Amino acid sequence: MTARGWFLFSLMGVVWGIPYLMIKVAVGDLSPAMVVFTRCALGALLLLPFAIRQGRLISVVRTHWRPMLAFACIEIVGPWFTLTDAERHLSSSTAGLLIAGVPIVGVLLARFFGDTERLGARRVAGLALGLAGVAVLTVPHLTGGDARSLGEVLLTVLGYATAPLIAARWLKDVPTLQLTAPCLTLAALVYAPAAAATWPSTVPSGQVLASLAGLGVICTALAFVAFLELIKEVGPTRSTVITYVNPAVAVAAGALFLNEPLTSGILIAFTLILAGSVLATATAGPRRPARPVPWSTRQTSRADGRVESP
Repeated sequence: MTARGWFLFSLMGVVWGIPYLMIKVAVGDLSPAMVVFTRCALGALLLLPFAIRQGRLISVVRTHWRPMLAFACIEIVGPWFTLTDAERHLSSSTAGLLIAGVPIVGVLLARFFGDTERLGARRVAGLALGLAGVAVLTVPHLTGGDARSLGEVLLTVLGYATAPLIAARWLKDVPTLQLTAPCLTLAALVYAPAAAATWPSTVPSGQVLASLAGLGVICTALAFVAFLELIKEVGPTRSTVITYVNPAVAVAAGALFLNEPLTSGILIAFTLILAGSVLATATAGPRRPARPVPWSTRQTSRADGRVESP
């Protein structure tokens, strides 16, 4: 990988690892709807001009509105709210680690989208490891209000795992900016009434305002632009490896800035989920070519049953 590729890879590892920290800070003073609205509105305002500049935005939306609507609801409208609401009760570290299970769920869902690739022992082992990590992380929280929050994060995981499959099948010809900007705009419109109803009576603290700005500008608008450049630089397959870096950033950020406990259970869960994701999403190695048969030993059968050399 080039120096530019490593820079973009490192940038994305951080940019999509810190939203959990920023959400945790923002949701302490604001409603989940307000947080999601602000994030989507800022991202849309920054990306829409570039999407319009590419041309044919209205035509693209008119042609692909059904899968775009499904993608927006499953990737943004639903998951961003459930994740934000869940972080009112869960630590950012726990949320980040649970989201790391997205590749594992994606492997399972791909079977329902027509993926006929054989899983194999390695990928099955990865699924088992990842699920074990999720169990280690969730079992201690299955009482009280945490159970609902865990369910919300798992719904988020389901949405994050499903939306890329929709995009790959029905939206692969849509430019990324012309997909992302309208979806963010729709999400902002959906949450605008709830955000207005829960508008804070006083100006939020500087930390909350900085978290909102970071979510909208860095973790949404900048993240999508950087990810596009990363795909161009290293290809779509290698670029998805950032999925394995984000949880480590989420755990480290929670421990450093929010004093969240870094327990042995979290470390064990992180190791299991990370190893499981890598194994479950690993591509099969190239098949060994069939060994050619020497020309002198080849034989053909005649219609009368006699065998003769060619």
